[in-house]
This record gives sequence, C-alpha cells and structure tokens, in this order.
Amino acid sequence: MDDQEVRERLLTAAADLFYSRGIAAVGMDDIRTASGVPLKRLYQCFPSKDRLVEAYLSRRDERWLAALALHVSRSRDPRQRVLAVFTFLAEWFATPDFRGCAFINAFGELGGRAGVAGPVTRIAQLHKQRLRRYLAGLAADAGAVAPSVLGAQLLILMDGAIVSAATGANAGAAADARAAALALLDVACEAGTTVR
Repeated sequence: MDDQEVRERLLTAAADLFYSRGIAAVGMDDIRTASGVPLKRLYQCFPSKDRLVEAYLSRRDERWLAALALHVSRSRDPRQRVLAVFTFLAEWFATPDFRGCAFINAFGELGGRAGVAGPVTRIAQLHKQRLRRYLAGLAADAGAVAPSVLGAQLLILMDGAIVSAATGANAGAAADARAAALALLDVACEAGTTVR
C-alpha cells in the first residue's frame, strides 16, 4: 500500500469510530484493528492521536460541506436553495448512523482538554465559519437585504435542529427549522410571496 492509500484507510476507520463511539473512547489500537494498518505505519502517518483527530475533522469539514452544496445545487430557484439546506438535514437525520454534528461532539468532548483544545476548537470554529459564509451566500442569491445576518440566523437554526434530532428531543427538527427559515427568509427578502 502506498502512503495515500494507508492514510485513506486510517482516516476512514477513524471517521467511523470517532463519529459512532466518540473520540475519547477510541484508542489507536482500535484504529489499527479497524483499518488493518500496522501500528508502526499508523504512527508514521499520524504521530499522535491528536494529529489523527485534526485530520479526521478537517476531512469531515470538506466532505460534509461538499455533500451539502451538492444537495442544495439541485434546486434551481435561489429561495428554494436556502430551504434545501433543511431537506438535506432531514435526509441526514434519517440515516441509521446519524449521531449529530461531529464538530459540536468533538468540541463537547475535547474543547476544554489541554493540548487538543486549541486545534479541535479551531477546526470546529472554522467549520462553523465556513458554513455561515456558505449560508450567507445562499441568502444573498435569494435576495436577502442583509445576507450575513440571515446566514448567521440559518446557522443557528441548523445547529439547533441537529442537536434536537441527535438527542431525540424533536423528530421533526428539520421540518421545524425549515419553517422558521422560511419565515426569516420572507422577512429578510422583504417578499410578499412565500415559498412552500
């Protein structure tokens, strides 16, 4: 196996285990077993678990945002693109392996821990900043008067829906967030018509 293939195997195993069981509960031996990569080779690619966690979160950021953008791009109408964010969430929530936001989870687990707190906090913040900018772009395309404000509001709706769905507090969290987003969108665009 070349280095790229080894790295991919390790990151895939880490992603599955960290997301399903939690970062603190997974050791490097677990990653080795799940990936089939010898421990020595694992440490050549990732000298510490902290570095593996950083790589996992960075990869998750890229892939999750790409999946969201692909889903949203299927809608032609700019206002519908904003609302498509919430259909993306509904579909994600319905998957059997849904465990909430990997970034909120990682921050909750490691955000205050010495050594890891800096990188985990930074990556989680970067993910949320990138998502907020993406949402602000959708808001601008939809005609929002203050797209950065609407983008921030949509992010709060998304995060709230994710936490509500992950904790089992609200099975209809995505639909409820979509309804709130529609109301915000109508106000932000000063539109008399609504999108259903």
